[in-house]
Amino acid sequence: MSVYGGQPILLLKEGTSRTIGRDALRANIMAARILAETVRTSLGPKGMDKMLVDSFGDITITNDGATILKEMDVQHPAAKMMVEISKAQDDE
Repeated sequence: MSVYGGQPILLLKEGTSRTIGRDALRANIMAARILAETVRTSLGPKGMDKMLVDSFGDITITNDGATILKEMDVQHPAAKMMVEISKAQDDE
């Protein structure tokens, strides 16, 4: 965020809401929990496969958490960051 004439300049899409403080913390924790719940059953020695259907109707069956997260359409900024971290770790 840059400052011009003492006023902060925010570059956000119109209609974007801004959350601060405890509400932002709660939203970030909720986003992380939702992602964790999504991949939880695919982890470990008893991990199950997930069947994913994309917008074109293509079907993918996987138990790889990175693939599951990559195929999701994530909107929340903290959740997007977690998906990007997952992709980066998978690329290593």
